[in-house]
Amino acid sequence: MKLKKNKYQGHVIKKVHINSIADEMDINVGDILLTINGREIEDVFDYRYLITNEYIEVLIKKQNGEEWILEIEKDYEEDLGIEFESGLMSACRSCRNKCIFCFIDQMPPGMRETLYFKDDDSRLSFLQGNYITLTNMSQKDVDRIVKFRLAPINISIHTTNPELRSKMLNNRFAGEKLKYLETFYKAGIEMNGQIVLCKNVNDGEELKRSIDDLSKFLPYLKSVSVVPAGVTKYRDGLFKLEMFNRQDADRVIDMIESRQQEFYNKYGLHFIHASDEWYIMAERDFPEENRYDGYLQIENGVGMMRSFINEFYKALHNIKRRKDYNSLSNNIKNKLTIATGKLAYAAINDFAKKITEAFPHIEINVVCIRNDFFGETITVSGLITGKDLIKQIKERLDKGEELGKTLMIPSNMLRVGEDVFLDDVTISQVEKALGMKVVPVDSDGKKFLDAVSKQGQM
Repeated sequence: MKLKKNKYQGHVIKKVHINSIADEMDINVGDILLTINGREIEDVFDYRYLITNEYIEVLIKKQNGEEWILEIEKDYEEDLGIEFESGLMSACRSCRNKCIFCFIDQMPPGMRETLYFKDDDSRLSFLQGNYITLTNMSQKDVDRIVKFRLAPINISIHTTNPELRSKMLNNRFAGEKLKYLETFYKAGIEMNGQIVLCKNVNDGEELKRSIDDLSKFLPYLKSVSVVPAGVTKYRDGLFKLEMFNRQDADRVIDMIESRQQEFYNKYGLHFIHASDEWYIMAERDFPEENRYDGYLQIENGVGMMRSFINEFYKALHNIKRRKDYNSLSNNIKNKLTIATGKLAYAAINDFAKKITEAFPHIEINVVCIRNDFFGETITVSGLITGKDLIKQIKERLDKGEELGKTLMIPSNMLRVGEDVFLDDVTISQVEKALGMKVVPVDSDGKKFLDAVSKQGQM
């Protein structure tokens, strides 16, 4: 009989945190984690589950080939303080769908290869908050989530109509995978949902049906966001998507807001939320802070502007109450420029006016950057490229506009943790092209005000 060869080789450690358990146990970068409590580790799900105990036995293979069994007593769920070459401890699963609204399918050719990768990995949902369609999941995957009590799981639902979901995702199994919502609900696994709304596809009565169906999973399905599909100019050969208008946005908001109080009265959650784009499109005020239930989906564009507004005005109020306010106001007298996308332009412009009222010697130019790269239908600042930024600011400089020596941008224009735009243009290249200092600012009202006042004094 031919024996099946075991391909398991453990997981190489790429980082050990200082003063962590691993550091104290002389675990080093390059060592290999073989087992925990005698069990081989398939991926990060196994690892997170196995280290939760207060006593564990860890088998480490050192770089010289020695194998150490380490007996570790620790706090429940305390981490060992190690990171691996792959955050998932295995390959990332790619998406099997071809959604009619997929943004990656609307990307122009010639960009970084990593930008075209579509992930649909339940482990990334747990670790990074990514939204998954469930179509990549087997019953084993679902059982592991339930067993390990991994939560929250973020799910791209789009519609609860099984036939329509299969069509929208171009995957004949997409409709039946909705059954996993019931599994998670019965197991008490917390979830968040997302509906990408496409005009004349899953809106109107279909959206009403989805809200009704999904509300049955309260309170474990804690929130569902409704966001409009993004449409770029690169849609040749793709499903024809229509753009929403102001009247459409009004209807979406009205449907959502008409249900929120009902859910809140019963579950203490407003549950269904319209993303900020709808309110901007409809030219309506954003909901008050308490209707966002603690900003459960702020990274999904739900409540980001309300949070920013509240933080900004609170910070401005505190500055005006300072004893040295008059002195500070007189010292802030610089000229600077803020660049943003069309979506946030009106709000940023209003903030700039409030700042100049509080500090009359400062001059702020707010520039709305048109998205020529993806097309004018894309209005968020996070998809503005370095080339578009350079070109449009330079046009103003060439016309003789005095924009100051500082250019402030939202930090979401850059790749996370890097000084690089979506099109690989760097901050230093922008600075060199424009002769201005570029200052990225986080999407936080207080940090925004602090950054403006700081730059105003330079």
